Amino acid sequence: MKNLPALILVFISLNCVCQSKTDKQTNAIIEEGKKLYQSEMASWYGTDIFLAKYPEKEKIGGYFSYPENDNSKCIFFSKEANPKVIGTISFDSSFDTNKALTDLNERTFTKNELDYYTLRINAKKALENDTLIKTYNNSQLNLIPLISNNERKVYILTGPSVNGVVILGNDYLLNFDMNNNFINRKALHKNIIPIEFKNDQTEVETMHSHLPETGDFITATDICTLMLYEKFTNWKTHMVLSKKYVSIWNCKTNELHVVPSETFLKLDKKKD
Repeated sequence: MKNLPALILVFISLNCVCQSKTDKQTNAIIEEGKKLYQSEMASWYGTDIFLAKYPEKEKIGGYFSYPENDNSKCIFFSKEANPKVIGTISFDSSFDTNKALTDLNERTFTKNELDYYTLRINAKKALENDTLIKTYNNSQLNLIPLISNNERKVYILTGPSVNGVVILGNDYLLNFDMNNNFINRKALHKNIIPIEFKNDQTEVETMHSHLPETGDFITATDICTLMLYEKFTNWKTHMVLSKKYVSIWNCKTNELHVVPSETFLKLDKKKD
C-alpha cells in the first residue's frame, strides 16, 4: 500500500463526514477496550509490586484486577479451598507505580471481589477440554474478567512471552449470566496476528484485516493490546481493514477515526 501516511491524513480529515454514523457503535468499543486496558495495566504492575514484596510465594493461588471508582485494584488470593485475599495493590488513573498503595493484610473477599473471583474460576473450568481456544508457542493466554453495564464477561487475550512482538488476534469472549454461570464463548479473531517491532523505530504505521465474522470495526481487544504496547513500539497509527470500514487508531492520542472502505480504496487508487 503506497503513501500510507498521506492517506491517513486524508482519512482523518474526512472523519467529520462519516463519524456521526458510526459513533454509537465505536464509542462502546473504545469504552470496553479502555476498561480491558486498565485491568491489564493493574495486573502487569500489580504483579511486579506484589511479587517483590510478598515473601511466601507458595501461598499465591492467583490474581485478578477490577475498577473501583477512578482507581484500579489488583487482588492476589491464596491457594486454600476457601481462599482469602493476601494482597491488594491499588493504582490511580496514572498507573504510576510510585503512587501505588500496597496492602498485604489477609482478609475476606468483598462481594464484588467474590464475583470477579468466581468469574475467573468458572472461566478456567469452561476452558477445560475446550477445542475452540488455541495456544501457541512463545505466548500465554490472559484472562480478563469484566463486570459492567449489567453484563459479566471474561475476555481472553494472547500475550507474547518474548520481547519485540505484539500479538493481536487469537482472542476470545466468554459470556456469563448474573450468577456467574458460563453461557457461551466465541472467537473474536479467527487467527493470530504477531507484529514484530524494534525499539529504534519511530512513526511506524501498522495494520491488520478483519474477516466479516470479526466485525466491521476495530475490536475492544485490539484497542486494549495497542494501548498496552504502543509505549514500547513507538507506533504512530494502526489500521484495521474490514469489508465496510477502515478503523484508524492513533497510538499517540488514543483516538479512533473510522472511514468507509470504499473511500479508502478510492483514495488509495488515486495515490498509485
